[in-house]
Amino acid sequence: MADKASAVSPAGADTDPEIAPTTDPAPASRRRTWTLCVACCSVLMVISSMVALNTALGDIAVATSANQTQLTWIIDSYTLVLACLLLPAGAIGDRYGRRGALLFGLAVFALASIVPALSTAPTHIIAARAVAGAGAAFMMPATLSLITASYPADERAKAVGIWAGICGCGAVVGMMGSGVLLHFWPWQSIFWAFAVAGLTLVVLTTTITSSRDPEAKPLDVAGAVVIATAVAALVYGILGAPDRGWTHPVVLGGIAGGLIMAAAFAIIELRARYPLLDVRLFLDRQFGTGAAAITVLFMVLFGFFYLAMQLMQLVMGYSPIGIAFALTPLAVPLLILSPLSSWYLPRLGLRVVVFTGLGLLATGLLLMCQVRVDSSYWALAWPMLVISTGVGLFTAPTTSAIMTSVSDDKQGVASAVNDTTREVGAAIGIALTGSLLAAGYTKHIGPAVAGFPVPVQDAARGSLAGAVAAAPHLGPASGQLVTVARVAFLHAMQTSLVVLASITAVAGVLIACWAPGRDRSHSAVTRR
Repeated sequence: MADKASAVSPAGADTDPEIAPTTDPAPASRRRTWTLCVACCSVLMVISSMVALNTALGDIAVATSANQTQLTWIIDSYTLVLACLLLPAGAIGDRYGRRGALLFGLAVFALASIVPALSTAPTHIIAARAVAGAGAAFMMPATLSLITASYPADERAKAVGIWAGICGCGAVVGMMGSGVLLHFWPWQSIFWAFAVAGLTLVVLTTTITSSRDPEAKPLDVAGAVVIATAVAALVYGILGAPDRGWTHPVVLGGIAGGLIMAAAFAIIELRARYPLLDVRLFLDRQFGTGAAAITVLFMVLFGFFYLAMQLMQLVMGYSPIGIAFALTPLAVPLLILSPLSSWYLPRLGLRVVVFTGLGLLATGLLLMCQVRVDSSYWALAWPMLVISTGVGLFTAPTTSAIMTSVSDDKQGVASAVNDTTREVGAAIGIALTGSLLAAGYTKHIGPAVAGFPVPVQDAARGSLAGAVAAAPHLGPASGQLVTVARVAFLHAMQTSLVVLASITAVAGVLIACWAPGRDRSHSAVTRR
C-alpha cells in the first residue's frame, strides 16, 4: 500500500496518479532533483516572507501613516493565517494532489503580494498579507510531502536534509533580500519581488510530478475547522502578549481557548473514522521528539532573531543591508550539516543529536551575553556560528523523525504538523522574548534617565528606538542618552538570553530522555 500511496503522476496529471513510472533511472533521478529544487525555492519564499518586512516597517509607517498596532498586524496577519490553515491545507493536498495544492498556494501568494505594492492603506496591506498567509499554508506542507513522495527510501533522508537546511536559512535569506532591495528601491520592491517569484514558481511547478493519497478518504471537515480555530486562537493570544501583557483577558482568553479547542480536536480525532491527524502519533517517541524539538528550536531561534536585529540596528548602528550580511554566518553550518544528516543520524541516534544540538544552541545564547556597547562584529559572529551549528545539527533529523513516522498517504498532514510546530514555536519565541526585553529595559532605563527632561524620559522609557529618536533634541547631552539607553537594552537582552538558554537546556535534557537512541530501529531515516 505504501508504494501505491506514493505513486506520482506526470506534470499536469494530478488526477491520474497511477501512470506507471519510467524504468530508466536517469530521467527519474532528474525529475526528483527538479522537484526538490522547485519545492525548496517555494518553501524558501514562505519563510522569507515571515521576516522580510521587519527591516521595512519604518518606511512603511512613513508612507502609509500606519500606527504601531497596524504595523504589528502587517507582520502577524501572515503568520496567524499561515499557522491556523497548515493542517487542513496539508490534508487537502493529500486528498486532491500535492502539486495542485502547491500551484494554488503559489498563485494566491503571488496575487496577494501585488496588492501591498499598489496600495498605501494599512488595512489593505494587512488583508493582503493575511491572504498571502493562506496561500503559504497550501505551499509549505506540499513542498515537503512532494519531496518525500518522490524519493525512494535510501535517498529520502538527504533530500529532506536539503529541504530542512533551506527552510532554516529562509529567515536569513529574507532579511538579506529585503536589505538589498531597500538599499536600491522603495519598500514596495519587496512585494513586487515576492509577486514575480511566486508567478515564476507557478510556471515551474507545472513541470514537476505530483502525488496524492490514491484511496481518497473523506476529508475530516470537523477536525479541520476545530484545529484551525484552535491554532488561530492560540497564536492570536500569544502574539498579543508583548503589547497587552500575559495577564490581559484577550491574551489569556486566546491561549485558554486555543488549548480547549486543541483538546476538543484530540477527542474528535480519536472518535473519527478517517481522522485528519491520528493524535496518538504524539505518543510515538520518534514523532513526539521531532515535534517537541522543532517547537523549541523555532521558539528560541525567532527569539534570537528578535534580539539580534535590534542589537545590530540600534546598538551597533548597522543599516538594513548591513544586518542582512551580518547574519550570513548563520546559514553556513545549516547548509553544510543538514544534507549530511543521513550519514551522522544512524551513527549517533536521535537522542544524541537532539541533546547536542540544543546544548550548542543554549551555549551560543549564553556566549552572546558578552556583547557590550562597544563590541565589534566578531563578538557577535562566533556565538552565532555556535548557534547555527546546533540548529544545523538537529533540524533535518527532527524533520525526518516526523515524516518517517507516518504512512505515505499522510505525508501532507505530517508535513503540516512539522510546519505548524515551527509557526507556533516562532510565535511563542517572539512573544516571550518581546515581553522579557520590554520588562528588563523598563526596569533599567527608568533610573538612568531620571535627570533628563520629562518628554525625553517618556520617549526613552518606551523603547531604545524612542531614545535614539529623541537624542538629537538634547544637543551635547544626546550621546549620554543614547549610551544609557543602549546599556539598559543590553542588560535586558542579557536577561532574555539567559532565560532562553535555560529553557533550551532544560528542554534538551527532557526531550533527550524521551527520544529514541541509536539502537531504536525507527530512529534511522527510513519510512515505515
